[in-house]
Amino acid sequence: MYSNRLKERATVELTILGSGSSGNAALLSTERTRLLIDAGLSKRETLKRMERAGLAPNGLTAIVVSHEHADHAAHAAALAEEFGVPVYLAEGTQAGLPEGPAPARVERFRPGERFTVGDIDVVPFAVPHDANEPAAFRFETHGVKLALAVDLGYLTGLVKEQLRGCDCLVLEANHDLEMLRRGPYPWYLKQRVASRLGHLSNEALAEFLECDFDGAARTVVLAHLSENNNSPEVARLAAEQALKRRRNRFPLSLSRTPELLVSQRRVPLGPLRF
Repeated sequence: MYSNRLKERATVELTILGSGSSGNAALLSTERTRLLIDAGLSKRETLKRMERAGLAPNGLTAIVVSHEHADHAAHAAALAEEFGVPVYLAEGTQAGLPEGPAPARVERFRPGERFTVGDIDVVPFAVPHDANEPAAFRFETHGVKLALAVDLGYLTGLVKEQLRGCDCLVLEANHDLEMLRRGPYPWYLKQRVASRLGHLSNEALAEFLECDFDGAARTVVLAHLSENNNSPEVARLAAEQALKRRRNRFPLSLSRTPELLVSQRRVPLGPLRF
């Protein structure tokens, strides 16, 4: 399943604490570093889910924030104060943070410029979304490469390039187009979600998995599923069918089929070990 067979290489763990419009947070850990990716869950809920995942609720090294929307950034200041750690974010994200106390210690990054937190190299890269300066992330540590890309309207060439060669991909599968069309959202919100600055559909992700996925990742996590316009079963089926079509299309290029996991809104996924 998840490999920690190479004892000479430090274990790298990824835990999705929550994923979706009700709050996003993930924890990337090595023996030396614990990096919280997004802070959309309250301090209490973050600690609760860490404990539920079997993780000690202490000792963060830093927080990195992808963009200013509340489900990703609302609790950054409180969590940074609780753990006494800096918050890494883009200048535009800082300017757009929700009203309230600001993080006491801020480290700014620019999408496209690598920085390091402990023993984790972080590569933020720009994504198309209706935020000031949104970013997704590629993480490299101890020979392991992971990418987390949610809240993006479509997969640009830059995004696809950053997803190549990763051991684990956490990718948005926000909505099924037909469920969105028939769903309860008002028309303007449907347009926003489906736009090129909105959220990635099951269909768009499936196209990537069939046509552009390089086959390197042994784990693919579907994330940020809509509660109203998607379901774990629908999202998984779309991804499974896409990977099957890829095998038929490129029978020699995909040496293994990645393990396909679906994150949940309120139940932690992981820790996944690499």
